[in-house]
Amino acid sequence: MADTPPPSRAPRGQLVIRTIAMPADTNAAGDIFGGWLVSQMDIGGAILAHQVARCRVTTVAVDAMAFHHPVLVGDTIACFADLQRTGRTSLGIHIEVWVQRHFSRTEQCVTEGVFTYVALDSAGRPQPVHRADNPPPLDPGP
Repeated sequence: MADTPPPSRAPRGQLVIRTIAMPADTNAAGDIFGGWLVSQMDIGGAILAHQVARCRVTTVAVDAMAFHHPVLVGDTIACFADLQRTGRTSLGIHIEVWVQRHFSRTEQCVTEGVFTYVALDSAGRPQPVHRADNPPPLDPGP
């Protein structure tokens, strides 16, 4: 088997989650559900959002989404997340999903989107996002 050429570009951001697309994740036609892929992206984006905000976060919007190629059973998916913007209480995170095709070295970006997360205090209210030049906000508790 010949080596395949490298992807035309590198993934953007840091690796936040890696898993394998399994038969249980398919629709009746045998294709991986888009919703399953979006849920993996949401989990990966929340990992980065939590690292940045240093508190509980919740997804409030999917601002953009593009499906470029299908994901097949057996593909290894890797979600890469990149902080795009930081608001007062929110974070915009660009997420790409790359696959390594089962039984090959082919890698390609299959989908990407921009998710918005909001930082929350222990009562579930929005709170300011931690900034490097700012200590994390004190949580007054219940």
